[in-house]
Amino acid sequence: MSQASTGSATMHELAVTESILQLAADTAREKQAERVTDIYLTIGKWSSLVDDSIQFYWDHISQGTICEGAQLHFNRPPAVMRCADCGRQYEVDEDLKPCPSCGSVHLSLISGDEMQVDQIEINS
Repeated sequence: MSQASTGSATMHELAVTESILQLAADTAREKQAERVTDIYLTIGKWSSLVDDSIQFYWDHISQGTICEGAQLHFNRPPAVMRCADCGRQYEVDEDLKPCPSCGSVHLSLISGDEMQVDQIEINS
């Protein structure tokens, strides 16, 4: 069962990496660029995406494209929770913990599971 979980996470990362490649290549073509040089990504700390897996797929699927050799830059912001009882917002590292102000477990995730392309740098 753990192999199936790992496989689906890996396939998810492949699909995300393919989307990044498509976006970067489309942007480069729109701008009539010669090459994509750098791509800046924000992937929340609680996202299920793994930087090394994205980099691995990137190195393979970008070969022979306008994006080949482009550097991926990963920004990993922490997860931020909001307490539904007292309204406090606080950062969470690895493990989910009750609200540090009131001890409540009625929490909602404000940020930390996002994935976005922030910037694509090109050579014209």
